[in-house]
Amino acid sequence: MATIGSSYPTLIDAYKGSAVGAVIEILAQQNPILDDAIATMCNMDAVHRHMIRTGLPSVAWGRLYQGVPQSKATMQQVDDTTGFLEARSEVDTRLLKLASDPAKERLASSAPFLEAMNQEMASGIFYHDTATTPEKFKGLAARFAAYNTNPADPTKPNVANQVIHGGGSGSDNTSIWFVTWGDHATSLLYPKNSKAGVTVTPKEEEPKLDPTNNGTYYVKPTMFEWHLGLFVKDWRYNARVANIDVSDMRAGSVDVWALLRKAYYRLQSRRLNSMSSRIAIYMNRDVLEILDAQSSDRALLAANPNYTGLSQATIEGKEVKTYRGIPIRETDALLNTEALVPAVTI
Repeated sequence: MATIGSSYPTLIDAYKGSAVGAVIEILAQQNPILDDAIATMCNMDAVHRHMIRTGLPSVAWGRLYQGVPQSKATMQQVDDTTGFLEARSEVDTRLLKLASDPAKERLASSAPFLEAMNQEMASGIFYHDTATTPEKFKGLAARFAAYNTNPADPTKPNVANQVIHGGGSGSDNTSIWFVTWGDHATSLLYPKNSKAGVTVTPKEEEPKLDPTNNGTYYVKPTMFEWHLGLFVKDWRYNARVANIDVSDMRAGSVDVWALLRKAYYRLQSRRLNSMSSRIAIYMNRDVLEILDAQSSDRALLAANPNYTGLSQATIEGKEVKTYRGIPIRETDALLNTEALVPAVTI
């Protein structure tokens, strides 16, 4: 069984051993994206401005006594924004006095609030869109929102080339994502001169009115604040398999392995866990179950020699399933009710 490591620090690595680290570890239990994602500080307060290459320069063979035609790559300036999510937990001070470890009790009582924040952020990484909710941030689906029916021309790089049509035509669709985390590819964002991850602020004792008995009791609140955004510096390092019809997949008519292979070969770089990046695959439990079934069904394996089966690897102390050495992360943030991703011709 392979062991894969990385010297590229994740959000969890940055806070190990601290109280904030304990919070992020709790979040990571429900949101495996945090096992892989890196975070970059914005270069303009709560906005990150960067340039994206949208076209390659032209080149020409030289001849004696003839000049070289001038050319340049085409670039586009992009501003990615961040949003902030807040939660407030309150614990009765009498409960804290009875607890053997008041700090641990306070954190345990905050778990439902953390989980709610976590689900919202995990969903947002894939589905948020500033075009419809400007107070949030722009997620991956809003960027990889169409597939190219003719992606063969390398002189026309476009984000639609990175989207694979999964064959679905209804409204019960889901997606599989290949995401390369790195400052040259995809990264989470946090505002300038702030801290990445969740900010935990314990408050002093406050009086609280009991609406039932109209009496006063005392609580110790804890405030949680999470400033988060996302940027995609180079879309060629990511790939989306969209329009996977869930009912067809459950009926056995979707070759998940073939879709994975197509997406894998759309990636600009397939080097795993290098010094500057790490790749991960994200899918929900329904897709992973079918993928597992297709990799263990003897009849399917005999009929489809390209099915290599899922592998196991130990990644930073955890056993995970892998595809071609890339860790597969199960996340319920990916829905089975995605709208159909449209086609474009470039």
